[in-house]
Parts: sequence; C-alpha cells; structure tokens
Amino acid sequence: MSLIPKKGTVYVVDDDEAVRDSLQWLLEGKDYRVRCFDSAESFLSRYDPREVACLIVDIRMGGMTGLELQDRLLERRSPLPIVFITGHGDVPMAVNTMKKGAMDFIQKPFKEEELVGLVERMLDHAKGAFAEYQSAASRDALLSKLTSREAQVLERIVAGRLNKQIADDLGISIKTVEAHRANIMEKLNANTVADLLKIALGQNAPKS
Repeated sequence: MSLIPKKGTVYVVDDDEAVRDSLQWLLEGKDYRVRCFDSAESFLSRYDPREVACLIVDIRMGGMTGLELQDRLLERRSPLPIVFITGHGDVPMAVNTMKKGAMDFIQKPFKEEELVGLVERMLDHAKGAFAEYQSAASRDALLSKLTSREAQVLERIVAGRLNKQIADDLGISIKTVEAHRANIMEKLNANTVADLLKIALGQNAPKS
C-alpha cells in the first residue's frame, strides 16, 4: 500500500480543535492527505503554492478571519480552491466569498457526504487551476528576462505594429528595432511571431 495518499492534499484552517480533528479523521479515512492549522496566519506561513491542494476554512476565527485569508490568497494570485465553513448567521458573508471565487460554503453541522463530494470537486478543479498557475509563473519568468526597452518593443509587436511604426513610436532606428526583436525571440525561446504572441498573451492568445 502506498504511504502517500492518492487523492491530493486538503488544508483545514479552523481555530476549533474539535472541528479540525473531525475533518482530519473523516478525510484521512477517504485517502486524502490532510494538513490542519489553528489560524490563518500559521497556514499562510507554511502554505506551498506549488502543491495541488484545496482549502477548507472557517469564516470566523480569532486573528485573521477566513474572509481576510481569502483576500490574501487572491492578492498572491493563488490557484487554491476554497470552501468556507459557516454558522447560520454567516450565509450572507459566505455568498460574498463566492462572488470572489470561493467554490462553495457548508453550514455547521455539515453532512459528511456533502463535504467529501465538495472536496472531490475542488481537487478536480485544482488540477486545472494549478496547471494554469504554473504556466503563468513560467511565462512571467521568461518575460522578466526582457529589458524595459525590449518590453516596450514586445508590447508593440503584440499590438500588431510594424518595425517602422515601432521605430517611430520609440524614436529609434529600424535596425535597433530588429536587434531588439531578435533578442526578444531568443530570450523567450520563440521561433515564430505566433510563438511570441502565445508567450506574451498567455491565456488570452488567439487559438491557432
């Protein structure tokens, strides 16, 4: 039997030890890897964005709330799918979290089958979201190699400007534009203008 659970990692963030223990027991019994934290702050200090995972978090906690944690993760462009645990009075707040991208919320006391079904959906969603996140990170790393002038030239290539127009825009010679263009192609490992557009535009690149 494999020592590594097959189904993925579930982060549980709740300041109630009994809730953490019951969720850990339930989800480990379904072959998930579970990592529990008693505060949003301790979770943020240990969270690895490269891991395919999902997050179950209480909406109300001492210190940083679940809502504030969601905002922090959004600032970091985290691909982590989130489900909130709520009390009865928190439903309007929970609806607001979904407008910001949370996948769902569950009310206490929650049903086991409902929770497990949500975790399965979240981890399915996470696989695609994390692939996009890694792709965007790779693209950002490539684009960071460009000088500010090369970035200006690339921006105009993407806008469909010709070399002469780019030269006029930037007050440089056509030869200099061609040299920048060659450097950009090399730094971004692009063989064609279509490759260049895919890297520069990422998810918004036109499909060939």
